[in-house]
Amino acid sequence: MHTVRVWDLPTRLFHWGLALCVIGLIITGNVGGNAMVWHGRLGYTVLTLLLFRFAWGLAGGHWSRFSSFLYGPSSIVAYLRGQGRAEHSVGHNPLGMLSVLALLLILLAQVGSGLFADDEIAFTGPLAGLVSGDWVSQATSYHKKVGKLILIALVVLHLGAIAFYKLVKKQNLVRPMIVGDKTVQAPVPASRDNARTRLLALVLLLLCVAAVYGIVSLGDGVVPAASYD
Repeated sequence: MHTVRVWDLPTRLFHWGLALCVIGLIITGNVGGNAMVWHGRLGYTVLTLLLFRFAWGLAGGHWSRFSSFLYGPSSIVAYLRGQGRAEHSVGHNPLGMLSVLALLLILLAQVGSGLFADDEIAFTGPLAGLVSGDWVSQATSYHKKVGKLILIALVVLHLGAIAFYKLVKKQNLVRPMIVGDKTVQAPVPASRDNARTRLLALVLLLLCVAAVYGIVSLGDGVVPAASYD
């Protein structure tokens, strides 16, 4: 047996930070009212984290890179038939890939639509004034109804998969995401996780913060389009 660093610290912090933010978004979105101030702040935080994850998927540790878990249809079918490869049990397996990508893309669509949404009560997205009232209406409808339900369903499915692997396959997927290391049967590449890579992650995160600040600032001083009607 071999103990290998699978999830580097930036990936782990991203994972748990995103989880807390999504919980906060669901709670504040349902509470409404003054909680929508925090709903907006959490949305900006999630957008920052998503941009970071896409960047880290190119520059991060071995098992955090998209190149390590982007599988084609044949790999997915083989895994479902019980013909998975050894590396499938280390990082994200083919089904895990689908779950991760779905969550990232749906979250991106959710926070993206939130930037243009306007519930005409407690929240107006910072970019709502840059598009037509019809676009604002569609973004709001998607954000409050379709996207919200899809996101909750994916979260439930994600948690169900973790429970399935723990109870049925006897694989603890949570512990490696906490400590970073995983015990595997065959030697596999380890993810870089040193001071240099962590500094790189910090720089990328700060760039993502600046990018989100710039995006949000695009709507400064613009009257929300919904108010034109």
